[in-house]
Amino acid sequence: MLSETTAATVRATLPVIGAKIGEITPIFYRRMFAAHPDLERDLFNRGNQAQGDQQRALAGAIAAYATLLVSEEGPDVDTLLARIAHKHASLGIAPDQYPIVHRHLFEAIGEVLGDAATPEVVAAWDEVYWDMAHALIRIEKGLYSGFGVSPEEVWQDLVVVERRQESPDTVSFRVGRRDGGQLPQARPGQYVSVQVTLPDGARQIRQYSLTRAPRRTTWGLTVKAVPETGGSGVTAPAGEVSNFLHDNLFEGDPIRCSLPFGDLVLEDRPDPVLLVSAGIGCTPIIGMLHYLVRTESDRPVTVLHADRSPARHPHRQELAELVDQLEDARLHHWYEDLGVRPATETIRRGLIDLDSTQIDSDAQVYLCGPLPFMEAVREGLAERGVPESHVHYEVFGPDTWVPHTSPEMANA
Repeated sequence: MLSETTAATVRATLPVIGAKIGEITPIFYRRMFAAHPDLERDLFNRGNQAQGDQQRALAGAIAAYATLLVSEEGPDVDTLLARIAHKHASLGIAPDQYPIVHRHLFEAIGEVLGDAATPEVVAAWDEVYWDMAHALIRIEKGLYSGFGVSPEEVWQDLVVVERRQESPDTVSFRVGRRDGGQLPQARPGQYVSVQVTLPDGARQIRQYSLTRAPRRTTWGLTVKAVPETGGSGVTAPAGEVSNFLHDNLFEGDPIRCSLPFGDLVLEDRPDPVLLVSAGIGCTPIIGMLHYLVRTESDRPVTVLHADRSPARHPHRQELAELVDQLEDARLHHWYEDLGVRPATETIRRGLIDLDSTQIDSDAQVYLCGPLPFMEAVREGLAERGVPESHVHYEVFGPDTWVPHTSPEMANA
C-alpha cells in the first residue's frame, strides 16, 4: 500500500498524469524497443503496436491501478491485475524484466511532463509502479508454481494431430505431444500462447482459447485469419500469426505452445450459466460447454451467439450438439445475414437482442466477442438486473475495455 504522503501526491496529480499518459506510453514503447529491439521482434504483438492498442491498454491499466490505490474504499487490485498476470505468465515474463520497463517508462514520463515531473511527483509514481510490479510478480509466481515451472519453462513443443476447416476464415487444430502423453490440466475457458517464427525471423506470439481442454492428451484451438482492414483513412494490418498458421500449419507439423492460463474460468457452482459470444468469441464458450458435458452438469445453461451468417459461424454444428447433450440447456442465434433461411424462435435475423430472451438475474455470465458487442451486452444485462459481479469477460488482444471509468481515468 502507498504511504499517506504518496497517496496524496498521486491523488493530486492523477488528473494531470491521466491527461498525459496517452502521450507517455508511445514514447515509452519507442524508447524501450530502441534499447531492446528483441522485445518488439520476439515478445510484443507488432500488429497491436502499429494500431496503438497496446499503448491504450497500458495507459488504462496504469490509470485504473493508481485510481484504485488512492480509493477511499480500498483497492481490489488483484481483480484488476489477474488478467495482466495471466497474460504475462503465458508469455514467460520474468521478474528481471520489470526494471527494464521501469527505466524507459520513467524516462518517458520525464520527457512528457518536463518541469512538472518534480522529485516529489516522480517518487510518488515510482512507488505506484513498484507496488503494481510487485503485485504482478507475486501473482505470476503463484501461476508458475501451480505448474511447478520457472518462467522459461512455460513453453512446450507439441505437434498438430488434426486440422479442420470450421468456416471460410477459421481453422481448428488439435495438438498434442509426439509421444501421445498427457498434457497439463487446463481449466474451461483458458487459453494458450502460440509462438511462431515468421519469414523475417521474428518470433511472434498470440493467444488462442482452448476449445477442448478437458481432453488430457490433446488440446483444441481455433484460429481466425485476420485480413487487412481499412476505413476512414485508418488501415489495420493483416494478422501476422493467424495468416501464417492458416497457410503453413498442417497435420504432423510442430507447434510451440505455452502452458494454459487465463482468468476467464467457468467455476463449479450451482448457479445458472449464461454464455454469450459473437464471432470467434465462441471458442472459450465451446471449451466451457465441453466441460459441462463431460461433468454431466445439471446447471441451467443458456447460450447466446451472434455471427455474420451461418456459413461464417465457426463450430456451428459442434455448439448445437453440445447444447443438446446437456440436461437443461437452450441455444439462441442471431445472424446479420440469414440468406434464404427463415427466422425461427431460436434463430433470428439481425443483432443480438437480450429483450427477446429469458435471462435469469442470478446467472453467472461469461462473455466474449468484439468490444462494442460486449459493451452493448453488458448494458443490456444491467438493464435486466444482472449484477455486474456476475459478468465475466474475455478480450482477444490488449484489454482496452475498462467497464468502470472514474473521472480521473476518463482523462487517460
